Amino acid sequence: MSRNRILRAQILSCTAKPQGESGWFYLSDGVIVISDGIISQVGSFTDLKATIPADIPVEHFPDQLIIPGMIDLHVHYPQLEMIGAHGEQLLDWLNRYTFPTELKYRDKTYASEKAEWFLEQLLKQGTTTALVFATSSSESVDAFYEAAYARNLRMVTGKVLMDRNAPDQILDDAQGSYDASQALIERWQGKGRLGYAITPRFAPTSTEQQLELAGDLLKKYPSTYLHTHLAENRAECEWVSELFPAQRSYLDVYDHFGLVTDRSVFAHGIHLDKQDLERMHQCDATICHCPSSNLFLGSGLFPLKAIRETGVRVTLGTDVGAGTSLSQFTTQSDAYKVQQLQGASLGAMDALYLATLAGAEALHYQDKIGSIEVGKEADILRINLNATAILSERTKQSESIEDTLFSLMILGDDRAVAETYILGEPTRKSAITE
Repeated sequence: MSRNRILRAQILSCTAKPQGESGWFYLSDGVIVISDGIISQVGSFTDLKATIPADIPVEHFPDQLIIPGMIDLHVHYPQLEMIGAHGEQLLDWLNRYTFPTELKYRDKTYASEKAEWFLEQLLKQGTTTALVFATSSSESVDAFYEAAYARNLRMVTGKVLMDRNAPDQILDDAQGSYDASQALIERWQGKGRLGYAITPRFAPTSTEQQLELAGDLLKKYPSTYLHTHLAENRAECEWVSELFPAQRSYLDVYDHFGLVTDRSVFAHGIHLDKQDLERMHQCDATICHCPSSNLFLGSGLFPLKAIRETGVRVTLGTDVGAGTSLSQFTTQSDAYKVQQLQGASLGAMDALYLATLAGAEALHYQDKIGSIEVGKEADILRINLNATAILSERTKQSESIEDTLFSLMILGDDRAVAETYILGEPTRKSAITE
């Protein structure tokens, strides 16, 4: 467990969905006291300096900003090695690049090497929690969990379920996928800071029997999650209609098998109708917006404003490897541009919420992560606002913390992440002590 640590810097965090000046706070000279990995004090340095333990050195970063660790609600760890592959449309892209790559993850040694590399890259980008696709092999899941557990990370993954419409070498079968998933749940769910997601790839690659058994698993293990794709591409939606003619819509396929719940996270959700959205709101399910991926594959423009008006929870995901960066700053920037193309807008504080606390709420982890508050786990980032010459010059012109945050959202990347802390422990750089 982490030793005690005191960090002094600018501090910014959402505490709820931002509404004007509410739902967030900013301290121009703040302090965070971390005790055994948990935030025990947070406030202005002036207010708290008399209560700070004298035997603990204060690590002071006056020109830097501390924010919560980023939460990526949809990313494929095996696809990081194929990021930037030529942008076909979704279904062609899967067949040409994704499935051949995922075949390699049946080799446990290979999967372990890539899992370590993936997590290293994720932490460099400032992502401390993610909802992660593995592959259809149990070896890929065990490899990821072993690497995440060794680093004491709060991560969620699961075995991909797919028993049709893909190369035979990566298909499973309905009962076999149930048995393998159950074994993985028993082995990993709740171990350390790990969670398990029941993970049908998407409706076209699962038979009705497999989806039915996935629903059975979700009922049997109510602390697990459901993680899959939904209404990403119009050709995909048409294919679903052909494969499941008895169901009203793509969402209705999942709903029919008991897969739409308050612990369900659906990536994309671009092409949904009002009835679908009303049902998602009724079930308190989540849509994970993946703007970089949607732009790269030409899948469509996510109607964020209209979807949020229905009350459906929205989060952000990088969706690497169709997404082109693991950085949530880059993802927020793309989300902003997607809204601009539709005559809408995404504010910087709202984007920060989508990339932090909203993800924690979707995973029911809001009492543990997602914001900088007393009693929460100290998964936090220290941001260097002078990381690049352009970012530095731009932030000098800022008139408010919102303006600074917007500059970071548009211009920031991994270079701006001076340090990623997991339970208060730095993961890659040494600290500067006052």
